[in-house]
Amino acid sequence: MMIVLTGARIFDGERFFDDHAVVVEGDRVAAILPYSERPHGPARDLGGGLLAPGYIDVQVNGGGGVLFNEDPTPEGIARIAAAHRKHGTVGLLPTLVTDAPQVMAAAIAGTREARQLTPATLGIHLEGPFLDPARKGAHELRHIRDLKPGDIATIVEANCGAVMLTLAPNRVDAASIAELARHGVLISLGHSSASYAEARAAVKAGAHAFTHLFNAMSAPAGREPGMVGAALDLDEAFVGIIADGHHVHEANLRITFAAKRHDRFMLITDAMPPAAGGPDQFDLQGRRVTCADGCLRLDDGTLAGSVLTMDEAVRYAVNVVRLPLADALAMASRVPATFLRRDAELGRIAPGYLASLVHLDDELRVLETWIEGRPTADGSKRDELAGNT
Repeated sequence: MMIVLTGARIFDGERFFDDHAVVVEGDRVAAILPYSERPHGPARDLGGGLLAPGYIDVQVNGGGGVLFNEDPTPEGIARIAAAHRKHGTVGLLPTLVTDAPQVMAAAIAGTREARQLTPATLGIHLEGPFLDPARKGAHELRHIRDLKPGDIATIVEANCGAVMLTLAPNRVDAASIAELARHGVLISLGHSSASYAEARAAVKAGAHAFTHLFNAMSAPAGREPGMVGAALDLDEAFVGIIADGHHVHEANLRITFAAKRHDRFMLITDAMPPAAGGPDQFDLQGRRVTCADGCLRLDDGTLAGSVLTMDEAVRYAVNVVRLPLADALAMASRVPATFLRRDAELGRIAPGYLASLVHLDDELRVLETWIEGRPTADGSKRDELAGNT
C-alpha cells in the first residue's frame, strides 16, 4: 500500500526539504519528491512540523517502569520499546548492566526472541561485567569479573542482532578485543581508569566507541589525556553522550562537538525505568534508586542512569548546547545507525530505507512515530499509515 506524506518540512538525515512529499510503499520509503511530482493516490497532510528519521538509542536500561535486568524477556523488551517509541525512538539496544552470568544468558536469549516480535529491537548492549572496579559507577561490584574464553564464545554466538559490549581496556587485553571485533562485536570502552595509551591500543585492536563519554572514565590532565582525551583524539572512534544536563556539563558537549567528527557523535539516554513514564523510584539489584530534580541516584549519591528520552536529548542539544538542528537530529539517528552498521536502511529518509520516522512539532516534541511504515507514537488513533485518511 502506498501513501504520500505531505505538509511537513523534511530532514532526510543530511539536509532539509521544503515543499516536498515523502512517498511510502509498505515498510519502505519510495521517494522524496517535490509536490509538483508527487504521485496520485492516498495522501496524508501532516499539518506542519518536521518529518525526520526516527531516533536510535544504543543504551537503554529500561523505561516505562521496566528494568531490563529484572525482566530480560521479549515481553519486557516490548514494554521498554513501547515506552520510548512515544518519544521518537524507532530502534534501540536493550542494555544489561553488570549482572550474574545467568542473567546475561537470559538477556541474550530474550533479545534473540524479541528481534522476531519487536522491530525496534536492533540487538543488545552488554554494559559489563568486564569493567574496572575503580570506575564502577552504579554497577554492582560483586558481579564485575574478568573476561574468560567462555565469555567470548557466549558473546560472539549471541545471534541477536547487533551486539555492543562495554568493557574496560585496562582489564581486557588487546588480543581478546581483536577476537571479539573480528566476530562483529561492537566494542565500546567505558567504566575504566585506563590511560590514553591503553585506550588507544584498544581502539587500534578493534574497539569502536566510548560509552557515556565523561562519565565513569579517566579525565584529561596535563600530561595524561586519559580515556576522555583518547575519545576526543581518535577520529575513528564513536562517542555516546548523555545530554541531560546532569551527567555532562553543556560546555563539554560543545567541546566534544568541536573536537570530534560529527559523524562519530551519538546522543544516548542511559534510560532507567522512570524514563518515559515510569515511577520515580525503583530497585537496582537490591539498592534503592530515587529520582530527584530529574536526576537518578543511589542512596550514596552515585548517579544511576537517567530519566532521559531521545526527544529530550535532541531538544537539550539544540536549545541549551546550541548545536545545529541538523547535527542534533543526525546524532540521534544517522550516526547511531552507522555505528550499528544499519546505515543502509535506517537513519535516513531515502529510497529503499525503512519508513521508520518521527514527526516533530516546531518545538521538537514528538507528534507521531512510525516504525517500518506503521504509526506507533502513542497507541495511535491509526493502525497503519494507510489508515482512515
